[in-house]
Amino acid sequence: MKLGKILGVGILATGLIFSGCLDEEVETSAAAVQITGEKFPQFSTLNLNNETVTNNIFAQKKITVINIWGTFCPPCIDEMPELGEWAEDMPDDAQIIGIVCDAKGVDDYESIEAAKEILREANANFVNILPNAEINQYLQKVDAVPTTIFVDAQGNLIGEPVIGADVDSYKARVAAYLK
Repeated sequence: MKLGKILGVGILATGLIFSGCLDEEVETSAAAVQITGEKFPQFSTLNLNNETVTNNIFAQKKITVINIWGTFCPPCIDEMPELGEWAEDMPDDAQIIGIVCDAKGVDDYESIEAAKEILREANANFVNILPNAEINQYLQKVDAVPTTIFVDAQGNLIGEPVIGADVDSYKARVAAYLK
């Protein structure tokens, strides 16, 4: 049974590495500021500091940028310094949170410590959460990392995701939404 779980995790990680971790920017639609009607799932999970975070975090701002990333992904890691800088300079009615997609819960000390070290080195001091069952169900729709999605204050997904590291595109989406 343990061998099956280990193989399953290995296959998943390999699939994400080869199909998901992109070195190049992927072109996305410039007009993606409409609300899609789909909601981000209700959740109650922990951040990397072992504090509870729920989907109520969305109500704190008009728009939340959710960066889905992995500790195994060079483009994810490479964009962290720019995301950290942007998090400090964001408009008052916007925020960014990260989802560490390869963390397998609060007992996955290796992934959690790797994520903390990446964020520390990048000076990226925004909230990063661990996926729980509800978030993992949503992550099944994610084919590549980094993938960045946008959520309004009610938890509605806004526009299409941005696949690949493209902070300028994230900024443009937030600016267009806040107009």
